Amino acid sequence: METPGRDIGAEPTPDELLGRVADGDRAAFAELYDQTGARVLGLIKRLLKDHSQSEEVTQEVFLEIWQTATRFDPAKGSASSWMLTMAHRRAVDRVRASQSSRDRDTKIGIRDYETSYDSVTEQVEIRIEHERVERALGRLTELQRQAVQLAYYGGYTHNEVSQMLHVPIGTVKTRLRDGMIRLRDELGVAS
Repeated sequence: METPGRDIGAEPTPDELLGRVADGDRAAFAELYDQTGARVLGLIKRLLKDHSQSEEVTQEVFLEIWQTATRFDPAKGSASSWMLTMAHRRAVDRVRASQSSRDRDTKIGIRDYETSYDSVTEQVEIRIEHERVERALGRLTELQRQAVQLAYYGGYTHNEVSQMLHVPIGTVKTRLRDGMIRLRDELGVAS
């Protein structure tokens, strides 16, 4: 079939070939691939860098071209720009999927990473800290120490400490406050 305004021996344009591909012409598809395959692969390879992934995405693009050629509208642009837009989208999707996969692997790796620690060192540090607290508690008045030990080590509420020591709740709160201030000073903790 002859197209007006075209030389008889001239190669068909991608627009003409895509129109024939839309009609299911396999030979036109092969010729379209021969004409545009290198350009599509080049665009994809610029985005993906990896040659084997680029070839895979190029194959996906040409499969999509074969399946959706009927959707091509020459009034909206050329066949080449339609195909290159499709290739660009596929390549960007692959980049995003790869990045998402790497991010997911990193998160899993961080989650599963077990930090090694020296349990002996940890036990020694706990013992030293416990001894510091015991010495600091020894420097409190007997009334302050009773209130602190009942409230913080015993886990009792202010009301319960008040009942156990037979003193008003305000007195318990004052002893606790004064005791905690003194402990803070003894342990060198900043307020």
